[in-house]
Amino acid sequence: MKNFNISKKIAVLLRSGSVAVLAMVMLAAGSVSAQSDGSQQNKTGRAGTFAITNARIVTVSGEVIEKGSVLIRDGKIAAVGDSIQIPRDAENIKGDGMTVFPGMIDAATNLGLAEISGGANATMDVQETGTINANARAIKGVNPHSSHVNVTRINGITTVISFPTGGLISGQAALINLNGSTQDEMAVVPNAGLIVNFPRVSTGRRFGFGGGGAPTDFNTALRRRDEQLDVLKKLFEAAKNYQKARAAYEADKSLPYTAVDAQLDALVPYVTGEKPIFFTAEREIDIKGVAKFVADQKLKGIIIGGQEAWKAADDLKRNDIAVIFTNIYSLPTSEDYPYDYYFAAPGKMQSAGIKFAVSTGEGGGEVRDLPYQAGIAGAFGLTPEQALRSVTLNPAEILGVADKLGSIEVGKIANVVVADGDILDPRTKIQHMFIGGRLIPLTSRHTELFDSFKDRTAIPK
Repeated sequence: MKNFNISKKIAVLLRSGSVAVLAMVMLAAGSVSAQSDGSQQNKTGRAGTFAITNARIVTVSGEVIEKGSVLIRDGKIAAVGDSIQIPRDAENIKGDGMTVFPGMIDAATNLGLAEISGGANATMDVQETGTINANARAIKGVNPHSSHVNVTRINGITTVISFPTGGLISGQAALINLNGSTQDEMAVVPNAGLIVNFPRVSTGRRFGFGGGGAPTDFNTALRRRDEQLDVLKKLFEAAKNYQKARAAYEADKSLPYTAVDAQLDALVPYVTGEKPIFFTAEREIDIKGVAKFVADQKLKGIIIGGQEAWKAADDLKRNDIAVIFTNIYSLPTSEDYPYDYYFAAPGKMQSAGIKFAVSTGEGGGEVRDLPYQAGIAGAFGLTPEQALRSVTLNPAEILGVADKLGSIEVGKIANVVVADGDILDPRTKIQHMFIGGRLIPLTSRHTELFDSFKDRTAIPK
């Protein structure tokens, strides 16, 4: 209503030509807008020493403690058990009837890089120009004040991978906690992995797998794929030679100086196997192609997507390649597939012995659905324990941060969620949340809209 009245005043002033007064009204409008739109953003919570007592504790990494306590101090989990000593300075959070879980991790999103995908291009920072962008770092583009942050975290998700898209090499993904005023405050691993869109063997349009245009015979499609792979191989080889030349010069300054190359410099930790490369791939043939490429190049590989990953189980296990599965909500890609084809895929990967995590693969707004997607996987092949692990400890292990996140253990970052039921059940409500040991306000635009309208009654005629 305030904004409507201001708009009417602006229209009158425009007709009257009063520029000075118009400027004052515009400033007032901006002030009102700032206060009423997104005012709950960037509430980073408060630090302290906290004790969650008399609660059921699902550690994920060990046995469930039916009635115990969790002590949080200095941003870490300081103690867990059924008979721990609670210090006097701890703020007691009564957990009677509640369950404590580790915060969930979504290992494949664009959260913080994407705000409004349709009609507001300035809010989208997911893709750079060009096809090779190894030195592009997602952490530098993450918006800590994104409205998606609060909407996501109040559903129990405390940590996400945010990654760029587009081209052959999109850039470097960032592992972030969903709390902080700056990118550095949010960062858990600023450069968590390189995003490579693995070249596909595309013979034409196939629903669900992309493609398009006139049908292509298989041999031609394979040749086109291999041409793109050659580009990758030559680039990776150049990065290895660059690293050797730089190292040689540092050891012996009489050798020719090798100038810094931003692209090659960014590639070095990935082509040498120090850090993982995330390969986007869906079909069995492409996933097997990733496995061969990883083996030949001696890389650390992770699949993002993985629609048919379970069909390539032997190749994935042989090369220690994990899968971040992003297709729970995807439609079956063939009319011959049953409706639950992708609902059941995590269960098939579990049975096949593949390392995997469930992810939404979303840009931002739908990342909040992570617990529901894991819950669906739990109804179609995974046990409840396996489903919970697929969004907690599994992604932490795949991302190499299991010493920091993914379970309730002493010494880990205190990303802890207190809920009134099963965290994967849509009926469950989060009661308390800690990220990095800070007690987080459970507010978002959604909660504010709900509070604004929940008690509204009909306007009398």
